[in-house]
Amino acid sequence: MPTVEQNLQEWNINYDWTKEGEEWSSVWGGSEAQWFGVILPRIHAFIPTGTILEIAPGFGRWTNQLKNYCEHLVIVDLAENCISACQQRFASESNITYHVNDGKSLAMVPENSIDFVFSFDSLVHAEADVIQAYLNQLAKKLKSNGVGFIHHSNIGGYRRVFAIGERISGRLRNLLIQRGVIDENHDRAFTMTAPLFEKYCDQAGLQCVSQELVNWGTKKRLIDCFSVFTPKMSPWARPNEVIENSDLMKEAHMIRRLSLKKKP
Repeated sequence: MPTVEQNLQEWNINYDWTKEGEEWSSVWGGSEAQWFGVILPRIHAFIPTGTILEIAPGFGRWTNQLKNYCEHLVIVDLAENCISACQQRFASESNITYHVNDGKSLAMVPENSIDFVFSFDSLVHAEADVIQAYLNQLAKKLKSNGVGFIHHSNIGGYRRVFAIGERISGRLRNLLIQRGVIDENHDRAFTMTAPLFEKYCDQAGLQCVSQELVNWGTKKRLIDCFSVFTPKMSPWARPNEVIENSDLMKEAHMIRRLSLKKKP
């Protein structure tokens, strides 16, 4: 279970950012294909808009897209090297504000200033205390009709299954992974689940309006979740709708096939 300190060590010091995060989009054929094939269809109703807050942008895979869908983009990351890389990458852009935080605080973001908050493929490594801290603050940072889209871990619902899998090693483990009997945990946060995210929203005065449980590098188990939320009195508010999607990886391979172009 990665702590804030462990995440800071991993992403600010240990990790090799040579590919700028594109390695995680390769199964989709690159970040552009992943954006248009996976992300934009899920958030198109909320953008373009005025001010977007992106939490944990890394080296700016999604920043590169989000900057085109808002008047002002605020990015916040606990890793100073990530923010520095984004500042260099987007030096010619005048609508981006950059902040390094402590992995939990959004104190630098004014209250009632955010139209849309976004985080994708980053907070899956954040444990429950981090997610709760962010949601408690976002309840004040979002405008009355603001919306959030956060990709987080749901692996906590499979804690026992993964605990058994961790006891198996060597060739047997590889064989069981190939056959889909057990899955890799992909460094997901085991204290987080989709129901817990909904509970934290409710406690903070937010309404979780949809949750899509998805497989991520796994064959069977829905270890991730895309959660959409809004203030309880927002025009977007409605009872939560939970969808199970076990075909995300199949969709990824299809998008990759469609995104590849033959050289002239």
